[in-house]
Amino acid sequence: MLYDSDCPMCTFQMRTLTWLDWFGKVSFLPINDPRAAEIAPDVGQEDLMEAIHCLTTEGKMHRGARAIRFLSLRMPLLLPVALFLWFPGVIWVAEKIYAWISRNRLLISEVFGCKGACAVMPERRREP
Repeated sequence: MLYDSDCPMCTFQMRTLTWLDWFGKVSFLPINDPRAAEIAPDVGQEDLMEAIHCLTTEGKMHRGARAIRFLSLRMPLLLPVALFLWFPGVIWVAEKIYAWISRNRLLISEVFGCKGACAVMPERRREP
């Protein structure tokens, strides 16, 4: 999972997802990490800034709401979200909502105080 670590809201969401990833199936990597360019060489920096990207073990890339749907299938507490996103037409609406949130994420972070919440939400440490 590639995300914008300079965005307080994105960082908060990734920290939350690390706690929901009970089986340790997901690796989270900030887009400014040099390994991000190796993982997603065909994805431009601007595209990475617009949405989260999830690269599967099979090499398929999911972006935005589709990445959320893909991840939700692998996290037991998010399974209802994944199932909802599979209803016909829902992913189209979810992509539109995701794009709006993405464009306004810094403002939303300020309004909801994600920066302070990130300080409270500890990052989950995984055993090697």
